[in-house]
Amino acid sequence: MQFKIEKKLENSKGEAGKTYLGRVGLLTTPHGEIKTPAFVAVGTKATVKSLNPEQVRDAGTQVVLGNTYHLFLQPGDEIVRDAGGIGRFMNWKGPTMTDSGGFQVFSLGVAYGKDISKITKITDPSLLIPERFDDSDAPRLAKIGQDGVSFKSHLDGSIHYITPEKSIQIQHNLGADIIFAFDECTSPAEDLKYQEEALERTHRWAERSLVEHLKLENQKKLLFSDSHINLKTINETDVAYVAKSTSFNFPQALFGIVQGGREESLRKKSAKIIAETNVDGRYFDGFGIGGSFAKEDMSSAVRWVNEILPEEKPRHLLGIGEPEDLFMGIENGVDLFDCVLPTRLGRNGTIYTKNGKIIITNKKFRDDFEPIEKDCECYTCKNYTKSYIAHLFHGKEMLAGTLASIHNLHFITHLVDNIRQSILDNKFFEFKEEFLKEYLK
Repeated sequence: MQFKIEKKLENSKGEAGKTYLGRVGLLTTPHGEIKTPAFVAVGTKATVKSLNPEQVRDAGTQVVLGNTYHLFLQPGDEIVRDAGGIGRFMNWKGPTMTDSGGFQVFSLGVAYGKDISKITKITDPSLLIPERFDDSDAPRLAKIGQDGVSFKSHLDGSIHYITPEKSIQIQHNLGADIIFAFDECTSPAEDLKYQEEALERTHRWAERSLVEHLKLENQKKLLFSDSHINLKTINETDVAYVAKSTSFNFPQALFGIVQGGREESLRKKSAKIIAETNVDGRYFDGFGIGGSFAKEDMSSAVRWVNEILPEEKPRHLLGIGEPEDLFMGIENGVDLFDCVLPTRLGRNGTIYTKNGKIIITNKKFRDDFEPIEKDCECYTCKNYTKSYIAHLFHGKEMLAGTLASIHNLHFITHLVDNIRQSILDNKFFEFKEEFLKEYLK
């Protein structure tokens, strides 16, 4: 993987005296180039929900992200490996990413059964986290130990234990171009003591992830460089494991993940440690910025981190993708974003427009024979009206979610494309002001 910065955001009309971290770049992977900043479509189970790969591509998507936890459980990472990796398995010919499963530590653990997600309001008293291992607590499907996390499958109740090594092994089987170190995602409602404990755990897991990644990488190199090597020099189980991955012989980039909640000292500490983590001189290829964020301080947390991380390496803001957050992240140095919202909202009848979100099932759209947006070039807007899409939702037709998701994904991917162009044209701040003025009014 190679990353080249092509232009930096200039403070033409930004806040006086402030240095902005935004940039335009080009990320080269074994399966193609990614023009950054870029929005990453989420294909949790090796599919972007309700869309086929051609529709995802035509919406402007450059890269797709799969979910390690879900693909491990179904169909199984070895099946994906034997199919030639996630890209070939799902017929996606462009770059791919997989997360580490770390977010499921959060969503199936302390957040399970509670209204806690990637964006939370820390002032909500219902978000107070009870004692973690109290059996009288709400049921949860994940419990955290020092060496890894025990999961109870949401599919059949089977128990699995995921360690940093296991997460990397799974991701090597899945065969994405970019993979992530195993981490613990925490809520901003956690107390400082637990944030510190979780951060130390994430840092240990990061180093272990890097060690395992290099081990598997080196074993692949041995197998491919000399078919007559003395297999006695390698553990037989490892040889058998690696030899099955011959259908995708390309290097995978490993990103380390920065955590630390909403505490400035912890975020900066994590950025410094993850940036400096290395094994025999090999560092992380890029970085993910993780955590469940409080909306009111997400901008500060991102900036704290990106002021410390190496400028020459790409940064990915995990699980964030609302329009206003894209502007925030980009001006603070984020290169990649992934989020389920475009398709999740689309399947439920919420649609992005330049004037804000609309609920297509509202009565006023039943006889509205205009496209969602007249100047939109997506397949949905060029061929269908709001009335027809509303009809599909009221009739509970599957096409409803597909058409709404096509528009939403096109809207977000092209918004990021336009932000990228505005940096190239030295018009970022004008574009941001103009867009958000209409979108948030």
